[in-house]
Amino acid sequence: MKCSVLRVPTASPDDVSGLQDYIDRSILDPSKVIAVMGKTEGNGCVNDYTRGYATSSLKSFYEKYNGKAANEISFVMSGGTEGILSPHFTIVSRDTEKYEVTSNKKALSIGIAKTPIIQAEDLGRKNQVMAVAQAVEEAMGDANIHELSDIHFVQVKCPLLTSSKIEKAKIDGKVIVTDDTYKSMGYSRGASALGVAVALREISREELLESDICHVWEKYSEVASTSAGSELDYCEVIVFGNSAQAEGPLFIDHVVMKDAIDGSVVKEMIDKYPEDRIIQVLAKAEADPSGYTRNRRHTMLNDSDINHTRHARAVVGGVLASLSGDPMIYVSGGAEHQGPSGGGPVAIIFSSGE
Repeated sequence: MKCSVLRVPTASPDDVSGLQDYIDRSILDPSKVIAVMGKTEGNGCVNDYTRGYATSSLKSFYEKYNGKAANEISFVMSGGTEGILSPHFTIVSRDTEKYEVTSNKKALSIGIAKTPIIQAEDLGRKNQVMAVAQAVEEAMGDANIHELSDIHFVQVKCPLLTSSKIEKAKIDGKVIVTDDTYKSMGYSRGASALGVAVALREISREELLESDICHVWEKYSEVASTSAGSELDYCEVIVFGNSAQAEGPLFIDHVVMKDAIDGSVVKEMIDKYPEDRIIQVLAKAEADPSGYTRNRRHTMLNDSDINHTRHARAVVGGVLASLSGDPMIYVSGGAEHQGPSGGGPVAIIFSSGE
């Protein structure tokens, strides 16, 4: 197989003109698209309807070309383009034709999968962890990646609890993890991230306790990126890695930032590939829950006007844009169990200079 990744700038959440232009110029084949990851200019919180707006617009757009097959595309919209982050879509395509492998190097390979519907009483709990773990394993198979060390980024889009879901669960006598809609986003992200960790054997499923979710921060995945939204009730999973069965100039690598300003490790990764071009940066951002960054107090968690996930995206977005030279990058906020507390994984897709 051969995978490709294109970035398309957007003027609004429903702007598909860039996609149309790429198709008209034969840069993009819509029949090969398997996933679209977007950064939309909403608040990234419970009531960020730019995510659903963008998803609806994209589905309608691809239905013109793909018909019912458009429902098989994985749409992951992440709200919040604070600071200098630029709204855009990242288009992931895959050609499954058999290519002659002409290099000894492993090339970028991407796979997708979906979980069943996550019931309200299962959100933020071990059932969600295991559902995501199963989907990650399926996505790895879809990508033809068999070595865990070849996985460098796993994107999960997961649901949250709305007030109507909470009310229905209570009427049905179900016990839910929280009745706070915003906190449910964190629980969903955290459970999903631990699902990635279980699938990739970063954490033993036997030792993982339900009480660990959003409490024991020492348990985390170094490659998970999870984002919660009200626009879906299941989890979308996209696995990014390298495979010997893949062909093409693209490959992916990753590092883990220890905190929001740990740009040095990212620079070291970029410097490893001086002849290669950066195609896209994929990252997580988090306001350190301790309230400190490098022993300096921060106020992100105490700001009643601007949510801490928005602050974090702006900070990490600025750091990574300065290193990559481009603000049109994918930075998602809320990194529960995604990298060490206060930090997070950063993956970069490169195009080989060969």
